Amino acid sequence: MPLDPEASPGFLLWHATLRWQRDIARALAPLDLTHVQFVLLATAWWMNEHGEDPNQLALARRAGTDVKMTSQVLRRLEDKELLRREVDPADTRARLLKVTGRGAALAREAVAAVEAVDAAFFEPAGDPAALLAMLRPLADPGQQCGDATAAGRSSGPGRCSTR
Repeated sequence: MPLDPEASPGFLLWHATLRWQRDIARALAPLDLTHVQFVLLATAWWMNEHGEDPNQLALARRAGTDVKMTSQVLRRLEDKELLRREVDPADTRARLLKVTGRGAALAREAVAAVEAVDAAFFEPAGDPAALLAMLRPLADPGQQCGDATAAGRSSGPGRCSTR
């Protein structure tokens, strides 16, 4: 007997994700950022703020993005003068990513816009802590979350909270 789509968690998650992505895109449009540009800029900014100057691979891993696509998006962010790539003294083939002052200001503004969308979007779900506890194992079934939590690392983009 076929399952009613409205009773399918995957179907409902698909539609919720589409709506959330539309809301995020609408909030980021006035800032001239796509969703993936936002994710990479905000993640690089967060890492820089916490003393990390990631290379492209480290940023892609933290953000959960494809490495080749990350390279293309980083070029666009660099063209917009939101970040710059500097030669890694330890490996001259690699480039370290540093968010510019302009990029940091835009990242702060974009994070505030996205947080406002998230608050409104997820409000009907009820308890935010319970929602996060439910989503965490779905978003990262043990790989990074287990390692980050076990090591007592702080939360941030691409990381799980140790709270």
